Amino acid sequence: MNADTTTYGDWDELVGAALLGTERRRGSPEALLGAAALQTVRRRAGLLPAEAGPRPEPAPRDPRPTPPEPARQRLAQLLAGRTGAGSAGGRRGAAPDLTELLPQWLAAAGLHGYRAPASLVPALLDAARARTDLRPQALALAGTRGLWLARLNPEWRFALRGGSGGAGELPAATDAAGVERLWQEGLFAERVALLGLVRAHEAAAAIRLLTTTWATERAEDRLMFLDSLRVGLSDDDEPFLEAALGDRSRNVRATAAELLSALPGSALAGRMAERALACVGPEGVTPPAECDAGMLHDGVVKRPPAGRGERAWWLGQLVESAPLSCWQERFSGLGPAEIVARPLAEGWAEELHAAWCRAAVRQRDPAWSRALLGSASAPPAAGPATASLAERAKLLSILEEEQRAAWVAEFIRAHGLSEAFQLLGACVVPWAGALGRAVVEALDSARDAGGYPWSFSGVMGLAERCLDPAEADRLAAMTTEPVEAGGAAAYWAEAFQRLAATLRLRATMHAELAPPGP
Repeated sequence: MNADTTTYGDWDELVGAALLGTERRRGSPEALLGAAALQTVRRRAGLLPAEAGPRPEPAPRDPRPTPPEPARQRLAQLLAGRTGAGSAGGRRGAAPDLTELLPQWLAAAGLHGYRAPASLVPALLDAARARTDLRPQALALAGTRGLWLARLNPEWRFALRGGSGGAGELPAATDAAGVERLWQEGLFAERVALLGLVRAHEAAAAIRLLTTTWATERAEDRLMFLDSLRVGLSDDDEPFLEAALGDRSRNVRATAAELLSALPGSALAGRMAERALACVGPEGVTPPAECDAGMLHDGVVKRPPAGRGERAWWLGQLVESAPLSCWQERFSGLGPAEIVARPLAEGWAEELHAAWCRAAVRQRDPAWSRALLGSASAPPAAGPATASLAERAKLLSILEEEQRAAWVAEFIRAHGLSEAFQLLGACVVPWAGALGRAVVEALDSARDAGGYPWSFSGVMGLAERCLDPAEADRLAAMTTEPVEAGGAAAYWAEAFQRLAATLRLRATMHAELAPPGP
């Protein structure tokens, strides 16, 4: 070794020389690196073995079965993220994108009640760390072993904050002692999952569990626990929610008010109805002159967002929180469609219709949702209520599956796919029957119109995940005619081939996940 290495003393001196530069020590970079190598050997040779720490407890047993072998191999392939050949140069090619099929595999595996193979749990946690959209299903599949591993690796600690705990981690809802112990001592994610389990078994028992620690919970935890009451919300929850209107956290108060307004028979809904009916009627619209203490107590937010007038902001909150049933009497027995179609004072139609949309979604009222949606074939701006696609998607979610699919199919046939992305997201997967045919026909029409498939990349990506695999043959038939290389038709042919291949792969995935026969 170069003799210059002896000019450096301890490790700290080496670090200082590296930071300040070797020229100040009249040395060379080679000498510095040689000295660092020598010091590294000395440091390692001088280490004394430490006492071994305690071995971790074994992972709790997860009684769920693992998927069949072909499905396990498929999961390993999806987690590896191999996308197949043909994606060079920025083009996706005709091969399916396997990374986008992972969420569907996880969802299907969850429906079958499987757990992740032990050897794939680390890769599954890595995937969930990188993609938050995968976390609920990935953590459910990883189960107790996933939580056990997450306690040993700081990079997976997110699983302890947001995991469901997996099957086998939670006590039975009827095990009073086990429920009480986990509620008092468990991690936050375990307590959230426990509350959901108890609520599914007996809604009132979940409220009783909450009240035992409510006063000592952190505000952000109270908010999460309160939000979990949306599932199974009933009139029996009203006393607890009414008390939460006095919570010291503004967000908790607002959520409690929202949940109470979803109960048309609640006292808060009655108070909001009285205020709203005083403002809106056949004779016109008179918004509230002030936001008084009673309105503040019932969850009305006083300060409007930028660009909104105060009185219009208060009016919208009153109307969205009032029971929709109160408007029929106020408008002399008219039904939802007739009320929505009535002319309103200039400047108030948009505000009222938007508030009624929020009320219909919150109260899950299909009659008002249909009225506010109007005809799917009419131009959005000429509809009876909202032209907002985001609001229409929420209204669609209230309708039955068949009605939802039929409305969106009619919208696509009338207006094409350009504005249908959000509406398609509200439809139940897979898109079958008339809806699936409407999507494929609209894609074919877009091709004939001379556009390029990337103009519909959002819908194409959604179609890969949501179209019924039975549409694969129809799509494949669209690529049989020869096309000129490099033109729009060639790109469409490639896109249709990829879509058809993806649909077939989805069908194969579901077949692989099917439990073996007797």
